Amino acid sequence: MATFEDFQKIDIRVGKIIDVQDFPDARKPTFKLRIDFGEEIGIKRSCAQLTVNYSKNELIDKLVLCVVNFP
Repeated sequence: MATFEDFQKIDIRVGKIIDVQDFPDARKPTFKLRIDFGEEIGIKRSCAQLTVNYSKNELIDKLVLCVVNFP
């Protein structure tokens, strides 16, 4: 079980989705995302399996919470 000290080590940041692409190689419907975290961190790539039906255009400019310090 994770402790409170473990939780404090997690760096969670707010980022803005700036680009969304299909990910046809994924086993389940997935989008490739480019997320802007500002000057300190920059733009990171991620992917998302969405359980709600969002279009790619609906995701652009959405703010998301992400853990940015996983290895």
